[in-house]
Amino acid sequence: MKRCIATIVALLFGTLGAFAQQWPSKTVRIIVPFAAGATPDVVARLIADGLQKQTGQTVIVENKPGASGNTGTDAVAKAAPDGATIGVSIGGPLAINTLLFAHLPYDPKKDLSFITMLVTQPSALAVNASLNVDSVPALLDLIGRNPGKYNFGSIGTGSLSHLAMEAIALKRGTKLVHVPYASSPQAVTALLRNEVQMVCLPAISITPQLNSGAIKLLAITTAQRSALLPGVPTLKESGIDVEADAWMGLIAPAGIPEAMVERINHLVREAITSPTVRQKLSAQLMEPIPDTPADFRARIDADIARWKPVIAAAKIKLE
Repeated sequence: MKRCIATIVALLFGTLGAFAQQWPSKTVRIIVPFAAGATPDVVARLIADGLQKQTGQTVIVENKPGASGNTGTDAVAKAAPDGATIGVSIGGPLAINTLLFAHLPYDPKKDLSFITMLVTQPSALAVNASLNVDSVPALLDLIGRNPGKYNFGSIGTGSLSHLAMEAIALKRGTKLVHVPYASSPQAVTALLRNEVQMVCLPAISITPQLNSGAIKLLAITTAQRSALLPGVPTLKESGIDVEADAWMGLIAPAGIPEAMVERINHLVREAITSPTVRQKLSAQLMEPIPDTPADFRARIDADIARWKPVIAAAKIKLE
C-alpha cells in the first residue's frame, strides 16, 4: 500500500512538473497595480512582448490601479495559482504598505509567490538653485540649521519619494515640511517654481530639467553609483546613510508550482536582459536586476526593516 501511494505521489508531481515546463499553455495576464503609462506598466509591456516572442502564446497587460497599488496586487493574490495570472508590483504594495496600512486585503508573505526582481531605477535628490547649495553636505548643513523652514515635494504620502526625504531629515536630526503631489511631473514643476525647495524623485523625471539651470541634482539614492549616471554620487558617498532605489518585481499567486516559478523566472530573465529591452530600459534610466525568488523575498524583508523606523518616527499612516 505504501509503495502504491508513493508511486501515485511520484506520478502526480511528475505530471505537475511536466505541466509547469509547458508554461504558458494558455493566455497569460500580467496585472499592473498602476495606470497605463506608469513605469510599472511600461516594464510589464516589455515583458509581455518578450514572453510572446519566446513562447508564441498571447500575453496581455491588465491595469488595476487603486489604493497605492494594493488593488492590483490583491488581484494577483486572489487569482488561481495556475500560471495564467502574474503581476508586476513595486516596493509599496509588497513591503512599505504593510507598515502604512492597518489592514491590507492580502498578506504578501502568505498570499504571493515571488518570482524575480525585474528592474531598479535610481531616485535623485535635487534642489532649487536658489538654495545656493552644490552638494549634499551643504544641503544637510542648511536644513540642520533651519528645522521646519524648507519644503520638499513627493508623489504622495507614504511613497518612496516621501520616505526618502523623511529618512534624510531623520538622519540629520532636523525637520522638513512635506508637500505631496499627484505625480512626478507636478512635483518637478513645483520644484522649478520654488514652491518646494527639494525633492527625491525618479531620476528620469529630474534629468530633462537640468539644462534649465533652475534645479541642481546632488545625488542618487542607490547603494552604488549608476552606470547610467556615472558622474553623480550616491547619498552614502555624500555622507548620509540613506538608500531608496525604486525597484519592481514579478509576482504570482501563492501555491503556484515551484517548477512553474522556475520556468517563468527563466523566461523573464531572458526577456528583461535582452539587448533590445536593455536599451529601452536605459532610456528610462532603469537597469535589469533579475534574481532568484529567495533573493527577491530577502529584498522585501530588507525594505521593511529599512522603512519601519522612518515611518514610525514620521508617524505616517494611511487608511
